[in-house]
Amino acid sequence: MPSDCAGLRLDQALARLLPEFSRSRLALWVRREQVAVDGRKVPPRHKVWGGEKIRVVPAADPQMLAFRPQEIPLDIVFEDDTLLVVNKPAGLVVHPGSGNWDGTLLNALLRHAPRLAQLSRAGIVHRLDKDTSGLMVVAKTLAAHADLVRQLQARSVTREYLAVARGRIGRDGSIEAPIGRHPVSRTRMAVVARGKSATTHYQVLEQFHDATLLRCRLETGRTHQIRVHLASIGHPLIGDPVYGGRKTSSSAAGAGFARQALHAERLELVHPSSKRKRSWHARPPRDMRDLITRLRIES
Repeated sequence: MPSDCAGLRLDQALARLLPEFSRSRLALWVRREQVAVDGRKVPPRHKVWGGEKIRVVPAADPQMLAFRPQEIPLDIVFEDDTLLVVNKPAGLVVHPGSGNWDGTLLNALLRHAPRLAQLSRAGIVHRLDKDTSGLMVVAKTLAAHADLVRQLQARSVTREYLAVARGRIGRDGSIEAPIGRHPVSRTRMAVVARGKSATTHYQVLEQFHDATLLRCRLETGRTHQIRVHLASIGHPLIGDPVYGGRKTSSSAAGAGFARQALHAERLELVHPSSKRKRSWHARPPRDMRDLITRLRIES
């Protein structure tokens, strides 16, 4: 350790000697005992005085490894030189993040179309929750990416979902309620006064004994919007592990459903190149079709 680092904390000294790495990452390496001072493991606050021998064993950053192609099957509904539309299965994470650094839709897209690596988030312009199935559009060029983002901001992209909610909903309606981070549980969203404006329209398609099949149309695209909005009116989605609440449904048919019953069924937008309206439709997956069949039988 150079003498001009004398008196510094170990993480401060490392940040000076290894500027290519962030101080937080260096401190993490120290806490994980990947840094030794004279052969000893010490905490990040350990002070150095110069002359010590420092050994650093860098760890591979999962975030740097995340953006790599992987052979993951894709259900491609439409593709041309400008965009592609995929039918995402439930259980597939859209974008790498904490706890899911690979095996995502992004990794699959990079394998399918390597040039997507040149675009932000591999051309992904909107997301679906991990356990929500259905249609997503992906840009294949910078111009298409900018165009699709503008359409989403202008709320001109039509996104319709099939949802199975707990309880009987009597008529069509709309929910206009701002959504933001839950004031206590920061991993959840909630209807909060200072949240971002959010509007969900819903149409009753079929009523069951203790559940309702809905078609929901988004005006806005807030995180977990349909799940939060329906829960806020007392009709959370069947199977929702986060917003379903402690009260269980009296429906035996829906009791064992393993994910939120939500599917992005229809997508409509203006094609960035042709400037013509295009729409795509994806049938709900087998688990949701089986759920609806069971609910009909039960009713």
